[in-house]
Amino acid sequence: MKALFSLFFIFCCLSSFSQTTVSGKVVDGKNSPIPGVNIVVFGTTQGTATDLDGRFSLTVTQDPPFTLAVSSMGYEEKRVQVTRNNTTDLEIILNEGTSLDEIVVSASRTPERIFESPVTIEHFGLKEIQNTPSASFYGGLENLKGVDVNTNSLTFQSVNTRGFATFNNTRFVQLVDGMDNSSPALNFVLGNLLGMTELDVYSVELLPGASSALYGANAFNGILFMTSKNPFEFPGVSAYYKQGFTSQDAAGTNPFYDFGVRLAHKFSDKWAAKVNFSYLEGTDWHAVNEEDVLNPGRTRAHHNYDGLNIYGDEVSTNIRVVGQALAAGGLIPEAAVALLPNESVSRTGYAEEDLTDYEAKSVKFDAALHFRPFADDFEISYLGKAGFGSTIYQGGNRYAIKDFFLQQHKLEVQNNNFFVRGYITDEDAGDSYDIRFTGINVNRRWKSDQQWFGQYAGAFVQARSQGAPEDQAHMFARQFAEAGRFEPGTAEFQQAFDEVTSDSDLLTGSQFRDASQLRHVDANYNLTHLTSDIAEIQVGGSFREYRLNSEGTIFTDYDEPISYKEYGIYTQVQKKFIDDRLKLTGSIRYDDSELFEGNFSPRLSVGYTAGEMRQHNFRASVQTGFRYPTTQDLFIGLDVGRAILVGSAEENLDRYVRTFNLSTTGAAVTGSPTARISGRNAYENAFSVSSVQAGAPAAAENELVKPEQVTAYEVGYRGKLGRVILDLNAYYNTYKDFISTETVIVPFYGQVGDNQLSLLALQQGDFRVFQTYTNSPADVKSYGTSIGLNTKIFNDFDFGANYTYAKEDFDQSSAPDFQTNFNTPEHKVKVSFGNTDLFDNFGFLVNYRWSDAFNWEASFANGKVPAYSVVDAQVNYAVPAINSLIKAGATNIGGDEYYTAYGTGYIGQQYYLSLTLQGF
Repeated sequence: MKALFSLFFIFCCLSSFSQTTVSGKVVDGKNSPIPGVNIVVFGTTQGTATDLDGRFSLTVTQDPPFTLAVSSMGYEEKRVQVTRNNTTDLEIILNEGTSLDEIVVSASRTPERIFESPVTIEHFGLKEIQNTPSASFYGGLENLKGVDVNTNSLTFQSVNTRGFATFNNTRFVQLVDGMDNSSPALNFVLGNLLGMTELDVYSVELLPGASSALYGANAFNGILFMTSKNPFEFPGVSAYYKQGFTSQDAAGTNPFYDFGVRLAHKFSDKWAAKVNFSYLEGTDWHAVNEEDVLNPGRTRAHHNYDGLNIYGDEVSTNIRVVGQALAAGGLIPEAAVALLPNESVSRTGYAEEDLTDYEAKSVKFDAALHFRPFADDFEISYLGKAGFGSTIYQGGNRYAIKDFFLQQHKLEVQNNNFFVRGYITDEDAGDSYDIRFTGINVNRRWKSDQQWFGQYAGAFVQARSQGAPEDQAHMFARQFAEAGRFEPGTAEFQQAFDEVTSDSDLLTGSQFRDASQLRHVDANYNLTHLTSDIAEIQVGGSFREYRLNSEGTIFTDYDEPISYKEYGIYTQVQKKFIDDRLKLTGSIRYDDSELFEGNFSPRLSVGYTAGEMRQHNFRASVQTGFRYPTTQDLFIGLDVGRAILVGSAEENLDRYVRTFNLSTTGAAVTGSPTARISGRNAYENAFSVSSVQAGAPAAAENELVKPEQVTAYEVGYRGKLGRVILDLNAYYNTYKDFISTETVIVPFYGQVGDNQLSLLALQQGDFRVFQTYTNSPADVKSYGTSIGLNTKIFNDFDFGANYTYAKEDFDQSSAPDFQTNFNTPEHKVKVSFGNTDLFDNFGFLVNYRWSDAFNWEASFANGKVPAYSVVDAQVNYAVPAINSLIKAGATNIGGDEYYTAYGTGYIGQQYYLSLTLQGF
């Protein structure tokens, strides 16, 4: 904090007092005020925005004459000359324009038209938010070109671009008012569950592809910016109420409610404040897929079954080995062992529907105080955000997120040339629990694994001794072992469920705890007002500290929290030539970490505007990106049932230690009934899965994880071809040290490759599967293209269409145990058709999306996601007298249920009716 306040005073000294104040009003061709219009002094970063009445006041640090660049989404940019005689009561009329005229900030950290952006960028502003058919503005992002939105649950949607993502999308960054709102422990965002309220959203900007040169580590595959409304420019009271229902074959028809309020007030030219609150409640999509993930085609009737959304049946063992133990203890005759098949049997699991209530809830609150001590653009602000919610998250397992709480507090000092901000993110996992281990340990509360399998084996032997066929013997054995099982809905089941979900030891419970924190400071200074004759120059830097505190339920922080720090500095130079037609941009950033060596991330881009009317813009860029291994890659120590996840930080390898029971043979060989295995074994003494499956066990070769890098090449074009607006891009990415996971098999005794004991361990079932975090030894590449067009048809109707192609180039045979988790359809098509003013105050919009089939890879499960088509639509009616909008909408109108990731619930239909009151 001392550094933050030192920077504050330095920048206060550098800022200049105002010289000229310009004020006025911006209206459209019908003389209606236009809110949210960007007013920027041309050639500088000094600017403001109009309020709800279209009015603005801007104090600038130069004397007239100068030029204002006036722009807003949907309108053509206009240049207004300001002289000493026309600084007040300006009336500026904007003509309807195109999406190319929209102003964005994220691409270069300075205001510029999308048309001139040096890289690909997508924009989602006030108009798009108002007209989206989706039930939330965040869900509407899936209609943007090149964007994938994976639906984890009703309130948790994960945004991604250009492949390589699961729901724990650590390659994509989301900033809300400059704050990274990812979970400090998980390193990814929970969609908009704890993000921004709909009424307060001013704009959303999305940069697909690497952005590390300006935004640092993990801005690797893309970055999403959500900016809220400043209470100085957007005062007033706004509210909305939305009600409807969801419909799904598995869950039936269920109501949902969503309402929010925004209170903002400008007390004077120096003080303004705002408060936001929203509440959403509904029923999540039920996940009921019973496909056997290891042996497709098997049903729950099979004796060795592991259903996708069935939990507890992951626990299995070789029934003949059980028989040998029983015989050794004198519980069955030695000869009876031969009656037992040499195959595995699994315990009976519980359906996911029995282990969670599928409550979907999101509560968000934030308050901000803004202070402009000199009544100009110099501003000091405090923002506090808090949210809690309930949802379903799919990672290594399926998790019921119950009353998850996240808060952020930010102090920021800024003017049009600089900002310094510091914030803290703090989270609490609430009553969240692992659904898989809930099923496993509810079973164990009733009857231990040893007792259950022993009863099963004994009953099987009895049935076979009486002449029953194997299938009937398996049925009889399961019925015998299952006698008295806790059934969902009974008091016994509920008591066991409550005990398990409040116990954080995964050997007996399923609760996970987390009180991790993230502290971050970053600053940026735009020197353009000092260096405009030379070039536009920016400098900046950042500091981040993680403090992991899961009490040993996620990380190996058994004794005390784990902390580590990251640092970064950057600069960017931008220069225009040839009558401002040619723009060159160069950026470079240096990042360092306590755990890894430093890394440089350069970016170079060139843009050229052609055509007599400057209607064509061509761009090309090459940039590098990098990302540090996540907190989980480094410090996780978590048993998820099918595998044990162990992070590969050197200090983590010996902190994770487990004791395992050995088979009778293993105990005889080692002289001990147990084996003590650490995380180090997974990296230094393990078999590769592919070699074991091939019948020739060999050592796994997985090194400790290190930072991942990408070099991204991109070309693009934006322009007007008559009435058509065209935007296209193509990219090619090459990855170095690609981070992912490798599954290995750790024997409980013996040295892999050196003796026969390790092979004996495999034969006797004395081993455990581990998931390690490492870098791919093989080359990983990806490439793709997107093309979008927008135009007017039938005179006044808006029509848009875009196509995205994405492809991975990875030779799986060169690294058979390595998963890249590309998880992106090769082809996507999106189409929109609508009219915002079909007749007085009435508008509509219809969106269509088609996605190609693709294979989903993740630690939870691998499987195919079929192709799907979706139609969403809305109609709206404005009531100007009370500045309100009534909207009726529906998603997935066709009713064909689909899913975007293997293992989640099918997505059904959602219908709603909403009323929004703006700025009264």
